Amino acid sequence: TFRTVFNNPDFTRRNIIAREIEKVIDALASQAFSRGDFLQSLDRFYREIERQAATLFDFSQKQHFLNTVYEQFFQGFSVKKADTHGIVYTPQPIVDFMVNSVAHVLKNGFDRALSDEGVHIIDAFVGTGNFIVRLMRDIPKTQLEPKYRNELWCNEILLMPYYIATLNIEHEFYAATGTYLPFEGISLVDTFELAEERQLSLLTEENTARVEKQKASPMFVVIGNPPYNAGQVNENDNNKNRKYPAMDARIEATYAKDSTATLKNSLYDPYVKSLRWASDRIGKEGIVALITNNSFLDGTSFDGMRKHLSADFDEIYILDLGGNARKDKLVADASVFGIRVGVSINFFVKKDAPRAEHPTRIFYYRTDDAWNKHRKFEFLAQSEHVGNVPWQTLKPDARHTWLTEGLNPEFLTFLPMGSKVAKRTKSEPKGVIFHTFSNGVSTTRDAWACNFNQETLSANMQRMIDVYNEHVLLLQARKDTSDVNIDNFVNDDNRKIKWSSTLKQHLLRGRVAEFAETKRRRCLYRPFTKTWLFFDRVLTDRPGQFPIILPTPETETENRVICVSAVGAIKPFYTLMVSTLPDAHLTGDSQCFPFYIYDEDGTNRRENITDWALESFRAHYGDDTISKWDIFNYTYGILHHPDYRERYAADLKRDLPHIPYAPDFWAFADAGAQLAELHVNYEAQPQYPLTFVEDAAKQLDFRVERMKFSKDKTRLLYNDFLTLEEIPAEVFAYRLGPYSALEWVVNQYRVKSERRSGLVNDPNDAADPRAIVQLIGSVISVSLETVGIVEALPQLFGEP
Repeated sequence: TFRTVFNNPDFTRRNIIAREIEKVIDALASQAFSRGDFLQSLDRFYREIERQAATLFDFSQKQHFLNTVYEQFFQGFSVKKADTHGIVYTPQPIVDFMVNSVAHVLKNGFDRALSDEGVHIIDAFVGTGNFIVRLMRDIPKTQLEPKYRNELWCNEILLMPYYIATLNIEHEFYAATGTYLPFEGISLVDTFELAEERQLSLLTEENTARVEKQKASPMFVVIGNPPYNAGQVNENDNNKNRKYPAMDARIEATYAKDSTATLKNSLYDPYVKSLRWASDRIGKEGIVALITNNSFLDGTSFDGMRKHLSADFDEIYILDLGGNARKDKLVADASVFGIRVGVSINFFVKKDAPRAEHPTRIFYYRTDDAWNKHRKFEFLAQSEHVGNVPWQTLKPDARHTWLTEGLNPEFLTFLPMGSKVAKRTKSEPKGVIFHTFSNGVSTTRDAWACNFNQETLSANMQRMIDVYNEHVLLLQARKDTSDVNIDNFVNDDNRKIKWSSTLKQHLLRGRVAEFAETKRRRCLYRPFTKTWLFFDRVLTDRPGQFPIILPTPETETENRVICVSAVGAIKPFYTLMVSTLPDAHLTGDSQCFPFYIYDEDGTNRRENITDWALESFRAHYGDDTISKWDIFNYTYGILHHPDYRERYAADLKRDLPHIPYAPDFWAFADAGAQLAELHVNYEAQPQYPLTFVEDAAKQLDFRVERMKFSKDKTRLLYNDFLTLEEIPAEVFAYRLGPYSALEWVVNQYRVKSERRSGLVNDPNDAADPRAIVQLIGSVISVSLETVGIVEALPQLFGEP
């Protein structure tokens, strides 16, 4: 089929891997009357591809055709492989821009050319060969053969794209020279595997020899489109990114070691590995040109990575193409790859010269968010290369933040709510308001471990515990477990159990799970949405510090916890105070600051606000009557001030909140105390007098399936029997991130059925049918009261 594109019958006879494939086909077809009969069922498929291929004459058309067949094959034939390897082809305008830019930087930065001897070039993730083919077209034909024989390199881990790339590259050489010459610069190998001491079998002796020759060659340019896929979402899928001990250790010793982030999983994304590998591969000087996920530009966990990139290179060019569906306001067809993650074209330039003479220069340009991918391609074509892009020079701050727009230096002069350093300090810390803080509770199996109904929760968890404990017994029955592949050992039926990485570790350690009714705890799952949670050391994936923050139901009557949006949150900052266990996503990857902490049995209560903070507040305001509870409430009041949230919106995405000294301490402390009472005891607040409109033709019914607002949001269609009218507009001014408090309730209080497990979560309470209607009335009252308190807050900056 692919020979039709290139009209190259020599390929299967002279390419080493193609020869092996032909041998396999011949062996499989040996029992058939003929090879044609054996492959007949595929004829219609291949003939259609060949018919389309025969119409292609233009270079770009051929590349697009090959890439599309390659991408669609894997998306249809092997979704898991496509996901793990990030199989997405690179559009030709991007390839053209990157190749032109490498040539430009070579000429202007090194006085060299693509064709020069000694300029070894590698595409370590070659796919269908676009980059190598495009490079060959820019090398003078008279100089192409030595470059083709000795200084062009590429790797591919999957057989089909390897096969296509080889044919593609060899045809390009034939078209340029009129001579067929096998391309020996390509290897069927996993690039990341090359860093390991022990490598997997490399199929043939010839392929192994190619790999060894490549490893011995000094690379000057690394170019291409590496895979990017942070990891599987569901542990039951057993589709993890492969681990590479040497590469992972290299990441750990550099990017991860120097990161201040708590969660660093994203640093092990394949695209990060590719940047680490490429940085090491070019040695003392050279160019790394990769198009990657753009999350490293401003992600909080990538601060160590940015530090090392700045230290490793002299010049960095970042062409940010946007396209992040989670945080960018996208127009239709905005992503250049048709994916949901943001993308950037990156050039890292290293020169063999003393680094102390000048700091790293970082150049940045972001395409307009109003552009779709076609407009972005036009921009790349018009610019041609990096020399024609209107760059902005970035000046990173001391914390290795590259994109500093909107950040305020004075934010760091305020009192930090907490810090990782203080959290690790066993003695009384200084310089922070709170000693310790924690992520919210993460089950990683919400459909099983969270439910509105206690009995349903118990039934779900008892069933899952039985399945898990059966695994423990089966594993213990084995005489030797040293060679057990736990991913293959477990039953990954989503209707029986929901695995997580930590639960698999408990299984390997032989830890038995136990059910007890006392492990059913109240949980604030989302704003103003309480559910029941099975809280257990084995089956709660990440309990955080809550075994010492709210260890028993009794501690819920006296302790309070301020939850805020986590560092790096995409949605707007918000906060909510709780007295029950908060879910990890209550406030968007919640960070939680308690007033008290305890021992795990609920004894030995101690205050979590530091003595240093108490002394600082008293000294600043000259008021010895200020207590730690006053500081707690003051903090909550400050976090609600609209000016604080607006002015420091960017800072709150980069750091935990820092609390300023307001001109009027007691105004904020009193307001915070009122807000705390409203939000913690929201269910007990008076109900707003809504108008109930009934359908006289239907029976009395308070059961909810899914509620819905009218377009103007003045009415709530509760169910077929009941509509709630005259909802005041001011209710929607009390927002917690993307939704108002009332919208959170309407979104969460509905009957849900999880597709994978089939488990149902029903918010209706048979013992109290009016509970949801009453909750709506109370949350409306809470919203109106909150808006009134916040609007009455005094000025935060300047005179009150």
